[in-house]
Amino acid sequence: MLEPVTLQPVDYLAIGHVAVDITPAGNQLGGSVAYAALTARALGMRVGIVTSAGSDAPLQALNGIQVVTIPSDFSTTFENVKTEQGRKQTLHHQASEINIENIPAVWRNTPVVHLAPIAQEVDGKLAKQFSSSLVGVTPQGWMRAWDENGKVHASAWENSEQVLGPVGGVVMSVEDINRDLELVEAMAHQTRILCLTEGEAGSVLYWNGDRRRFRAPVVNELDATGAGDIFAAAFFVRLFNTRDPWEAARFATNLAAYSVTRVGLGGIPTRQEIEDCLMEVLL
Repeated sequence: MLEPVTLQPVDYLAIGHVAVDITPAGNQLGGSVAYAALTARALGMRVGIVTSAGSDAPLQALNGIQVVTIPSDFSTTFENVKTEQGRKQTLHHQASEINIENIPAVWRNTPVVHLAPIAQEVDGKLAKQFSSSLVGVTPQGWMRAWDENGKVHASAWENSEQVLGPVGGVVMSVEDINRDLELVEAMAHQTRILCLTEGEAGSVLYWNGDRRRFRAPVVNELDATGAGDIFAAAFFVRLFNTRDPWEAARFATNLAAYSVTRVGLGGIPTRQEIEDCLMEVLL
């Protein structure tokens, strides 16, 4: 495991694989931890990442963020192709798994911990290992599988109860659950706070037996890549700061909308966007 010479405490710890995304413009850095970590940093948090990657990962986009990397022959590599039937995704490589032994001791009491699997790589038992932290989860990587050719398809989330019970918040998209709203309702009864993102329609928050919808502002969408991860980081940070899930969901919905107007990691929130969204939720 490769660590910076001296790790410093952080406020926001993202755990999961960075990804190498194959695009027509060339290979680019992706993965939930990349988008979430950069968003959390933009929101003023000291950020750390625990990941696994090979030498092929273009990690320079994460300069200034402490990254602990478990060595792997290859990084987790995805190729996404847009079709009339939706996105077709292929997994070409999968990096090493991540478990509690890979988490540096100095980061085991981090205020906000974000479990962000993209390819079944994060041990679900980690959800119970951060008793003094707000643990947030984006479970998409536990809800996908792939065949022998790497073709990715939706899959049942095995052992979901070991995560849903102890964590402080869950963010998932309608695509993650194939728009099965009955499944969402069932999960909402198993966890404290669940937020479902619905793209341009906004989000729906389930909390304390209540359900509330937050409409997204209308924008010109250019690229929705990473918008859900930006939403999740904004939601978890604001939830930690305010302890108000309704306000956190409103803030995250507005902030994530800005991200789709730019391509890839260029969608990370700007200081002005953050200030504008804070003003909107406080009015």
